[in-house]
Amino acid sequence: MLHKPYGYLSQFITNQTKRKKKMLGELYDFPEGTMAIGRLDFTSEGLLLLTTDGKVSQEIRSNKYEKEYYVQVDGLITQTAIEALKKGVEIGFEGKKYITKPGKASIIEDPKFPLRSQKIRDDRHGPTSWISVIIREGKFRQVRKMTAAVGYPTLRLVRVRIDTITIYNLQNGEVKEVPQLP
Repeated sequence: MLHKPYGYLSQFITNQTKRKKKMLGELYDFPEGTMAIGRLDFTSEGLLLLTTDGKVSQEIRSNKYEKEYYVQVDGLITQTAIEALKKGVEIGFEGKKYITKPGKASIIEDPKFPLRSQKIRDDRHGPTSWISVIIREGKFRQVRKMTAAVGYPTLRLVRVRIDTITIYNLQNGEVKEVPQLP
């Protein structure tokens, strides 16, 4: 397991010589053939499970396991917006309209994560809220699209849990072996 920092791509090698973005392989000497189970985009942070076994990757990416995200959104989110997130919202996916599956969502206190390497924005731009979003699917940029669909764009996204595995007590950029996956 890895606490993926802001500003890294969820991959280990690239065929594009022009790309100057940081890769996960720069954080640790991973075994050959290591792959990320699912992805977190460049600006997302948090729990990323890694494996060398494609079957394990497919199992964890299935809808059998909950994925929990703490999301800082622009503005003071309403309970109406939270209820919409729980029921499922319409997002765009692969050029088509898609209704997300029902999940869980709630307003939470600021989790007091360490500051990012790049500041999110100044307080003078207005208030923000923190929410927890728990889903079992994982479409491309799904959580970001969901919060935008209810009128509260994502400012910061941190995956904190996959099933029973959490990032608590794992420092940003730290790698730890998981004895057994769920």
